[in-house]
Amino acid sequence: MPSSLSNILLIARREYLERVRAKSFVVMTILIPVVMGALIGGAAMMNRNLGSASHLAVVTDDTVFANNLQTELTNSDMGKPQIDVHSPAEPGVRDHLDAQLKDKHEKLDGYLVVTPTAAGQRPSFEWVPRVKSDIVTRSRVASAARAAYTREQLSHDGMAASTVNELMQPVDLSPKGKEDHTNAAVASAYGMYFLMYFVILFYGMNVARSIIEEKTSRIFEVLLATIQPEEMLAGKMLGVGAVGLTQVGIWLVIALAAFKIQVAGLDLHVLPTAPQAALFVVFFLLGYMLYSSIAAALGAMNNSEQELQQMQMIMMLPLIISSVVIFKVITDPNGPIARVFSYIPFTTPLIMYTRVIVGNPTPVEVIGSIIGLVVTILAVLWVASRIYRVGILMYGKKPNLPEILRWLKYS
Repeated sequence: MPSSLSNILLIARREYLERVRAKSFVVMTILIPVVMGALIGGAAMMNRNLGSASHLAVVTDDTVFANNLQTELTNSDMGKPQIDVHSPAEPGVRDHLDAQLKDKHEKLDGYLVVTPTAAGQRPSFEWVPRVKSDIVTRSRVASAARAAYTREQLSHDGMAASTVNELMQPVDLSPKGKEDHTNAAVASAYGMYFLMYFVILFYGMNVARSIIEEKTSRIFEVLLATIQPEEMLAGKMLGVGAVGLTQVGIWLVIALAAFKIQVAGLDLHVLPTAPQAALFVVFFLLGYMLYSSIAAALGAMNNSEQELQQMQMIMMLPLIISSVVIFKVITDPNGPIARVFSYIPFTTPLIMYTRVIVGNPTPVEVIGSIIGLVVTILAVLWVASRIYRVGILMYGKKPNLPEILRWLKYS
């Protein structure tokens, strides 16, 4: 084995063992799945309770409309709320309902006032909620009122009740003969996106912090007697990257085990397929190589954590931009914004991989983005290795841009 490769593997092995044996690795490996499970469970419970108003009231002089609206609200996805119908509207009923909304001991969540207008014209609606920010209940009441009005108009025009019921049935958008896994695919896309985002950022910054620690302890001056700076950089990036893959692998095994245990109650299509999992590894490694190269250059240029924090925005900015456009990418994975950002190397790992899950990019697009990413990594590595070679032996004042350019020329 060539001595340079042997040195790289020695450094990588040291970095890997040092980190996986640390208590922080064990704690984070266990803690993050627990926190993620708690967040997902909490979000599911919150969504289940969203708009689940338990007590509503309807005030109108149109008894037929009031009955139709009560049926629509009872059959909607609001659960089974208690619905008080005041039809015809008695004098003073609104004052009575307003008093209930102000009383903390009453359970009324809101009431709808429907005022008939001239014959053949749409009635006016007024929704009075207990909490103005409950836009979910507001939207569902509006939908139920629209359905009730449509049902009443169809019946008024002489259409048979069975025909009206048939027309008012909800529409199933699932593919014929197949199950609809759209929500599971979107959940998988968000989950894998944020997993890759945090792992790339966390382990990239780990490379920078490791360089600063060794620079502060002057351990570089000892190691450089036998190892080239490029070998140290390559070994450090390989070792820390292997730690990241190990941790992600453990999390995926835990996720698989959790889904196996609850297979009857969960949609397994939330998990990525085998090709998607393979591409996750590819884009994760390439993304990690790109950002850890930038982090290595930042670590070599700075002398302390405080100085590093001032410059880490250089590394975080492309990741933040990815987070800004990710919602547009998921809703329109083959649109112009998704295509442009999937070809910009600094956002390619996150955006193109998201398109792989929810979109349908061609193999040419995927391979093209990987080639562009590899070329960019080689260019960034070239610059980072030259900054690293000089920067790890520079102490004291933080270098400015002209000085960094001189480092590139000297190297």
